[in-house]
Amino acid sequence: MKIIFSKYHGAGNDFILIDNRAQIIKLAEEQIENICHRRFGIGADGLMLLESDSETDFRMIYYNSDGKEGSMCGNGGRCIVAFANEIGIKKEHYHFMATDGLHEALLESSQIDLKMTNVENIKRFENDWFLDTGSPHAVEVVKNIEFINVSEEGQQLRQDSRFGENGTNVNFIEINKNQIKIRTYERGVEAETYACGTGAVASAIIANQINPNIEQFTLKALGGTLNVSFDVSNKRYQNIWLKGPAIKVFSGEIII
Repeated sequence: MKIIFSKYHGAGNDFILIDNRAQIIKLAEEQIENICHRRFGIGADGLMLLESDSETDFRMIYYNSDGKEGSMCGNGGRCIVAFANEIGIKKEHYHFMATDGLHEALLESSQIDLKMTNVENIKRFENDWFLDTGSPHAVEVVKNIEFINVSEEGQQLRQDSRFGENGTNVNFIEINKNQIKIRTYERGVEAETYACGTGAVASAIIANQINPNIEQFTLKALGGTLNVSFDVSNKRYQNIWLKGPAIKVFSGEIII
């Protein structure tokens, strides 16, 4: 089977995008893992199928690079909007379905603004926090973030029993008022990624827990800059927007 694809990245968080509105592409877990492999396939942090949805502009089906269907991916959500525009779903204001429900997005040239789900259940532990922003995230505030061994420390925290059988994504952040440096260990990729959208949202919310007067943050990830804003009322975060680049890298064909 020949599959036509496009590859996009959002601040270095890269994805393979496939138009499956015709419902003819069915990929096994091993096939997805091979396609995402950076030596034996195209190479990406994840793969997405864009499928038809009766009530919205499209449905987003997201798979991690380990081949398993994943929870919500914020940068993936922004990239699939750019891809939708590429394949002829031409709009400025999008609505689409994802695993965590309905999302809306605004197309602004190479930047995509994505509205995320509301957040209200935040757990505080001794050295870290835990919350779900469409995907589960542990957030640890650190100093000298460039010296953190993300692969080692991230993997340990990712599998901590506090976060249940499926574990969690892990973010290390260094806060300076409304500026956040962020590094992320991503489950399903099982490595440090260049950026993480749901992780950026989780980190901005924790930064607000520490500095309650700030509701807009700029996050510097390894692969680029993301922006997060929200409204807070009665410990509930809503009107959450994740903003940043969604860049097409190339298109091609792969034989499966």
